[in-house]
Amino acid sequence: MSPRPNGRARRIRPSVRLAAATAVCAALLGAAALPAQAAADRNPPPPAPDLRQELRELVDRPDGPPGVIAVLRDGDRTSVYRAGVADVESGRPPGKTDHMRIASVAKAFSGAVALTLVDRGRLHLDDTIGKVLPGQPAAWHAVTLRQLLHHTSGLPDYSASQDFIDIVTANPRHRFDSRRLLEFVADEDLEFRPGSRYHYSNSDNIAVALMAEAVTGTRYETLLRELVYRPLGLTATSLPQGYRLPEPYLHGYQIDPQEGPVDVSEAISASGAWAAGGIVSTPQDLTAFIRGYAGGALFSERTRRQQFTFIPGALSQPPGPGRTEAGLAIYRYTTRCGTVYGHTGNTPGYTQLAAATADGRRSLTFTITTQTSLTNNPDLLAQVREVQEDFVCALLRG
Repeated sequence: MSPRPNGRARRIRPSVRLAAATAVCAALLGAAALPAQAAADRNPPPPAPDLRQELRELVDRPDGPPGVIAVLRDGDRTSVYRAGVADVESGRPPGKTDHMRIASVAKAFSGAVALTLVDRGRLHLDDTIGKVLPGQPAAWHAVTLRQLLHHTSGLPDYSASQDFIDIVTANPRHRFDSRRLLEFVADEDLEFRPGSRYHYSNSDNIAVALMAEAVTGTRYETLLRELVYRPLGLTATSLPQGYRLPEPYLHGYQIDPQEGPVDVSEAISASGAWAAGGIVSTPQDLTAFIRGYAGGALFSERTRRQQFTFIPGALSQPPGPGRTEAGLAIYRYTTRCGTVYGHTGNTPGYTQLAAATADGRRSLTFTITTQTSLTNNPDLLAQVREVQEDFVCALLRG
């Protein structure tokens, strides 16, 4: 594919900064549970050569991403599919060692930390906020770790707070104190009785990280290194506070069909997302993570049985391929070809899927370099989900 108009991304104008700020708030907000998707059609999966054509069709859309990369892993065999460019100015292709923002896939990492601590007896799924974090609002004290990981806590979403939105709108690169993000909603009651329904809230994963810190006396970033990165061999994954990305990186864009792509890779600070969406990784590292996490490499089968308790019709944000159900910091995606487990995410410049089979042997990571969700270009999302399902079919048929 040739680079986008003029072969150059436009600089971030003030209006685009505002749009990026609005987009990050929308990405952080997520949405309440929606009705379960209609049953997937029964068409046979496409032959493997068609997968590359499907990626080309995505980047050829006027509103499509400048780049897309998908990594299929089956045992020791890795297949990399890509289309478009990692950077419209250089024209280089996307690579599996390019850094990128993984958005809400970071929630699976907080799940990995918490469930490992549960497995070791440092935390319990029925531990409450009141027991572990007594300084949090009394109205929240009955919420359990299980409910936080299941998004059934009722915690108000800090990223929906008008004060938070105003700060991000004024300066998307504002550096928050990540451990104080819940203060934006500390004066609010629960949105519903804990455990009574599903509602995707970024506050949940902030609380999970704070609970992990409280019972260990160790910073969350260190827990990620010790409990997740090191055991799974992740060498290019980090949780930054600022807006910079390590080189080389997969550039993320906001697409204007008339004016071309605007580079928003470094438009926002990761500190406002933290454990809910601030992690930076690579397709290669993300592949290793999801194989280990979905495959049960980090904790015992006993803990995994608790994790694999699913809520029908509970969507990840954005929805992934096929029909979705929510477990504890993991989602089950049931496609016309079979089932995979993982997480999705979206943030300005990126839309992500990381999924694997229950034994961890087969995995898919799928990245496009623009944001899409149920509210942000849903037409593009619909096509992305169709392509993702075809990749899952290719993965599962071996």
